[in-house]
Amino acid sequence: MAWEAVWTVVQEEFSDLGNVEGVARVCLRLVVAMLLGSILGYERESIGAAAGLRTHMLVSVGSALFVLVPLQAGMPVNDVSRVLQGVTAGIGFLGAGAIIKIKEDSEIRGLTTAASIWLTAAVGVAAGMGLEATALLSTLFALVILTLLRTRKPKE
Repeated sequence: MAWEAVWTVVQEEFSDLGNVEGVARVCLRLVVAMLLGSILGYERESIGAAAGLRTHMLVSVGSALFVLVPLQAGMPVNDVSRVLQGVTAGIGFLGAGAIIKIKEDSEIRGLTTAASIWLTAAVGVAAGMGLEATALLSTLFALVILTLLRTRKPKE
């Protein structure tokens, strides 16, 4: 009898996806966020930037999750703006960690990587909200900026 009660609680706790459509929707949004984050992260890692593949993937998936969970919980889309404010502030701290001032050269490095982390969070938010086409298009724009407009190739 006690095991039945425990099993009922476990089923209730894991029922947030509800049905196959819910599982497919969440998986699709998170996979899209992960893949698009990996594209941007790979570009950064290929030039030796401080934040690379894994960081960008985690930022994108995390950002997607931060908007996906409130939407799943029934929060109105208008109220998700408060969540987005928190994500934006948190990503600012992460981006700041990618920026380095080199004392000898009086040069600041890592600004592009910090900006790519910021943009990757926005891509994750778009994917998490079900705007996968917008997330994909934004990723393509970012790739154009990061690859075609590169002026030098030293480590950032």
